[in-house]
Amino acid sequence: MLKKHIEFMQEALKEAEKAFSEDEVPIGAVVVYKGKIISRGHNQVELLKDPTAHAEMLALTAACNYLNAKWLSEASLYVTIEPCSMCAGALVLSRIKNLYFGTADPKAGACGSVINIINNKKLNHRIKVKSGILEAQCSSLLKEFFKKKRK
Repeated sequence: MLKKHIEFMQEALKEAEKAFSEDEVPIGAVVVYKGKIISRGHNQVELLKDPTAHAEMLALTAACNYLNAKWLSEASLYVTIEPCSMCAGALVLSRIKNLYFGTADPKAGACGSVINIINNKKLNHRIKVKSGILEAQCSSLLKEFFKKKRK
């Protein structure tokens, strides 16, 4: 199964690279349903002038459209960085089954780093979470982007 996790995270990384090339924060996501990628997303905040246009949000919306459903209870999200509070809330509301992310986000992560929305016992849904998949690659892309920005 680890091989599949790596393959899907590599696809999320391809999305992050698209964001990088578009001068967006390089975060990418894919939604997997029954072993198949059904949607993709990468940050488009700058392009769309929309603070909600995160990779996860775009991938979730596309997955719901693909399945013609409001819930993704048999789907998994692969994303290159730990989701923020907005995206974590959307994951709970979508009832997604699994979350796999590459690197933690010590500044805005809402899946355990800063806060933990994903498995808050007061909420009505729990998500299985696994982190650290291709962590070095996910982290280095972000570091490269912000290093370039500071120049």
